Amino acid sequence: MRSPAAPRAVIPTVLLSALLLTGCGPEAGPPPAPATTTATAATSAPATPTETATPVPTADGTPTATATAPAPAAWTSFTTADGALTFDLPATWSVRDPAGELPLGGGAFAEVTNQAGKTLATLRTNMATGSTCMERYPYSVLESQELPALTHNGTTPRFIFETRGNDDVPGPDDTPAAAYGIQTSQLPAGDSACAMFHFFTWPPTAAMFGAFFHPYNNVIPGAESLPYMEQVKLYLGTAEYQDIKRMITSLRPAK
Repeated sequence: MRSPAAPRAVIPTVLLSALLLTGCGPEAGPPPAPATTTATAATSAPATPTETATPVPTADGTPTATATAPAPAAWTSFTTADGALTFDLPATWSVRDPAGELPLGGGAFAEVTNQAGKTLATLRTNMATGSTCMERYPYSVLESQELPALTHNGTTPRFIFETRGNDDVPGPDDTPAAAYGIQTSQLPAGDSACAMFHFFTWPPTAAMFGAFFHPYNNVIPGAESLPYMEQVKLYLGTAEYQDIKRMITSLRPAK
């Protein structure tokens, strides 16, 4: 099994070379300081005390106190600069909207980072894409969920977290072998699958919202020495991943 330093996967042929800049691949170093951020009014959780004590009588009539669970963390919403799409995210995360990096054809670009400045997902629209299945690899689908809010022309995309390769048959070279995002294509079938292709139909062409799993960005404290695929499985159970999933699956047309 590969070490975290050399994860593997493949990106299918993409007609727009700007895909390599979208954040779906690992970064060589820490991301630059945030640029401009455009957000709608915050839709945070109701203001409730983080802990309350309620007297509860015991068998002898003496009151005791029981504590309630802490209040959920606040969330906010972000609308892309073109006013087309909205998604929710933890209020402690940041969004960079570097308009200068947009392709000539326009579209939206938003990169989400956590409190440590690690890139967790990138949203990009108006992408021209295409793929050719040259090779097939063992795969696993860790999670999958349909997203009706993004249905277009009768086709409903889905959120997916999947891998390519295993202990016996490694995935293709050059890129990580696990990724989460939104795709329009159907789930893999059989014992092997083509390369991961996380794009969904969004006028006028296609869009993406997700990232490759990379130990530099998707940090699991104490798991740095574990093989790549073991880190992927551990990350599935982290609170950060659950927040990423909630964020990506909240993507919807802006009203």
